[in-house]
Amino acid sequence: QVQLVESGGGLVQTGGSLRLSCAASGIIFSINNVGWYRQAPGKQRELVANIIRRGSTNYADSAKGRFTISRDNARNTVYLQMNSLKPEDTAIYYCNVAAGRYDYWGQGTQVTVSS
Repeated sequence: QVQLVESGGGLVQTGGSLRLSCAASGIIFSINNVGWYRQAPGKQRELVANIIRRGSTNYADSAKGRFTISRDNARNTVYLQMNSLKPEDTAIYYCNVAAGRYDYWGQGTQVTVSS
């Protein structure tokens, strides 16, 4: 059974930083594509960043230069380092693993950036 557990969310002021973690069991991150998505109230879920099997990374324009996605294969954990946070980054952040025909999601972690 695949489980993804996100952590690290919270309340931070504009300009602050947070590091989100996504720990997996039942699936190996290093051989799959892993992404961080977010969903703000009244908006669609959107991709923030992803890291593919070979380790290449992709970022949404809104995340470029501020967020960094990384993977610790030994811990089977993916991180999202978020710096220079803005109020518009406020959302629930979800970890996703795309494994062939299957898509797995974590329960989400709330990030709130106060102005």
